[in-house]
Amino acid sequence: MTNVDCLPADLLKRKAVVYVRQSTQAQVQLNVESQRRQYELVQEAKRRGFRDVEVIDDDLGRSASGTVARPGFDRLVALLCAGDVGAVLCLDASRLARNGRDWHHLLELCGLVEARVIDLDGVYDPCRANDRLLLGMKGSISEFELNVLRTRMLDAKREKAQRGELRISVPVGYVWHRDVGLGFDPDARLQEVIRLIFTRFQQLGSARQVLLSMRAEQVHFPRPSDGRTLTHFDWTPIRYRNVISVLKNPFYAGVYAYGKSGKQMTIVEGRARKSYKHRKPFEAWDVMLREHHDGYIDWA
Repeated sequence: MTNVDCLPADLLKRKAVVYVRQSTQAQVQLNVESQRRQYELVQEAKRRGFRDVEVIDDDLGRSASGTVARPGFDRLVALLCAGDVGAVLCLDASRLARNGRDWHHLLELCGLVEARVIDLDGVYDPCRANDRLLLGMKGSISEFELNVLRTRMLDAKREKAQRGELRISVPVGYVWHRDVGLGFDPDARLQEVIRLIFTRFQQLGSARQVLLSMRAEQVHFPRPSDGRTLTHFDWTPIRYRNVISVLKNPFYAGVYAYGKSGKQMTIVEGRARKSYKHRKPFEAWDVMLREHHDGYIDWA
């Protein structure tokens, strides 16, 4: 680790970049102390002799795991490539990157332009072998820490699902009540159209015939107009996909199912992207409980 007094004069003529990031929108709204400490690095940069200090906070609410785009980090890389940066300041290594690819790419660029990395522990020169080793260890620890946290959260989520207590997203017609748990949506019109689909299917035995009969009666089906909260709906003429989505959804059959969606990683423009479109076979569902709760079944 380099001595604070050894910052070359030509580096001080460049700009110092303070990189500010928090992983989620909840942290942005609630953990304001972390934001304050990160913005205070501007004064730290000035104390070390930098006159031109730029703050990059475009990545507030974005994870550094490498699965989401980070325009702020991309801007930092562009400034480094242009040779305009004398030092990069961050609260700790996890603010810059939680994956080895981005972290080592940043260190490589800092080494090429002889820029310093500054955190709460001191000043690091990526051109020096010892500093580079220490920075590499910090990045590896940060990446490992993220994996540990993710594993713990997934294990806890799976255990909660095994007990049927995990509040997963529910289809139209159900709502989660804070005190009593899962129940029917109090909207009588919603209940009526879903019950009608099951009643007609029992009578006709075909999803297509159900659609034709309901279209003939000009039945409308609710479409959420407020995202995932399922509190406001637009009523539109019923479609075949509406009928199929109701008939094939295990929730309406009284099945609490978790783990239906499979996560798939793809490479898009050089970055890893998560995809949740992949569906596992029915037999591969992680959890499927037939413990009926009030409000699960008896739609017909």
